[in-house]
Amino acid sequence: MSQTDTTVGGASAPPTRDRSRPYWTSRRRDQLTGYLFIAPQLLGSAVFVILPLILVVWYSLHEWNVLAGTFEFVGTENYANLAEDTNLGSVLRATGLFSVGLVVFNLGLALLLAVLLNQKLRGTIVFRTLFFSPVVVSLVAWTIVWGFLLQDNGGVNGLLDTVGVDGPNWLRGEGTAMFSVVVVQVFKNVGLNMVLFLAALQGVPGELYEAAEVDGASRLRQFWRITVPMISPTILLTSIITVVGSLQVFAQIAVLTQGGPGTSTTVLVYYLYQQAFQFHHFGYGATLSIVLFGIVLALTVLQWQMRKRWVHHES
Repeated sequence: MSQTDTTVGGASAPPTRDRSRPYWTSRRRDQLTGYLFIAPQLLGSAVFVILPLILVVWYSLHEWNVLAGTFEFVGTENYANLAEDTNLGSVLRATGLFSVGLVVFNLGLALLLAVLLNQKLRGTIVFRTLFFSPVVVSLVAWTIVWGFLLQDNGGVNGLLDTVGVDGPNWLRGEGTAMFSVVVVQVFKNVGLNMVLFLAALQGVPGELYEAAEVDGASRLRQFWRITVPMISPTILLTSIITVVGSLQVFAQIAVLTQGGPGTSTTVLVYYLYQQAFQFHHFGYGATLSIVLFGIVLALTVLQWQMRKRWVHHES
């Protein structure tokens, strides 16, 4: 009878562990290697994402006055103040206008440029570089330059004056300030989405267009029936990136308009900054940041769920 098959009182004894087998097997070593590889990312996410989110929720339940040195628990009072904030409606409206304007103009122009620069023509590489170059320029430097150009006596109005048009003070008019900020941001980042669309367009099989031409499909019909469905995953990606980025805009507003005139360009991020760092209402500022987080999360989830209806190969 073997050592592992011994019986005690007619019952089988549990098999003894093979002590000669090493603990650090190849499987355990592979698992440890995987954990070590993802440890920096997990640590960074915990320190810079999860912990700040927890702290923001904690701060939103308090009234923190740095100047007075007080940190008082107020429960849900900051959330109740959201309903009483008379400026919050105009802030959300300005945020929505900026986001819609940026998404529509950015994606539309980026796709148009990508289609044009995807043609086999001379000089396309030069134009690709020109349109992408603003992406790598410092955001603050770009915004400051445009601030000078959009002044009442700036370069834009000087150009309009040469053709007999008296241009407005773009950044001080309620009807032009938001439009100006959107245009500045579109020109800054349109090159990034253009490059993404270019990569997607170059991955569309040419045989599909050849078959469509044989069937007599026009260029416009080919675009809607072939191009758009085939690059729809990239459209989803760029739309999510652009929507999230539009809700996080701050430097452009701070440099160009400071939220004015009035509150016409005061978006949610800039209003959060004002409440927390100008008026020292850190608890209410934390509450506004949670509202912003909820909006970003809801829009991202909505776009991700809608992909099943219009993204190619999704079901």
